[in-house]
Amino acid sequence: MYEWVKAIHLMAVVTWFAALFYLPRLYVYHAMARDKGDEQAITYFKTMERKLYRGIMTPSMILVLIFGGWMLYLVPAWFSQGWMHAKLTLVALLIAYHHICLIYLKQFDQSRCTKSHVFFRWFNEAPVIALVAIILLAVVKPF
Repeated sequence: MYEWVKAIHLMAVVTWFAALFYLPRLYVYHAMARDKGDEQAITYFKTMERKLYRGIMTPSMILVLIFGGWMLYLVPAWFSQGWMHAKLTLVALLIAYHHICLIYLKQFDQSRCTKSHVFFRWFNEAPVIALVAIILLAVVKPF
């Protein structure tokens, strides 16, 4: 059972991270279109952002949490290991990042976002750092 749960968890992780990487990249292009006054592109980005967030990103996050929690239920000894505490802290930060993306999605949708495309280029780097750290923690289990 554990191997099946792990496989589904990993598929959900890959999907969630793909969306976490792509949505802020859409924000970069949306901000650039906003600065150019390209209303057609702005409408297109609003639709893409909404569909990505609601149709892929959020369901993926939910599956990550369900199947990750299921793995912890199957192997409760991990709760006593430091690497798991660090990993769960990073997951909590990713959940916060996910919800910050929603704030920007709503701001863009209401044409209230004033952040620059440069800001979103940097904002897009946070999940990369989290991914590297989480994989190292889960595979190497350094402490």
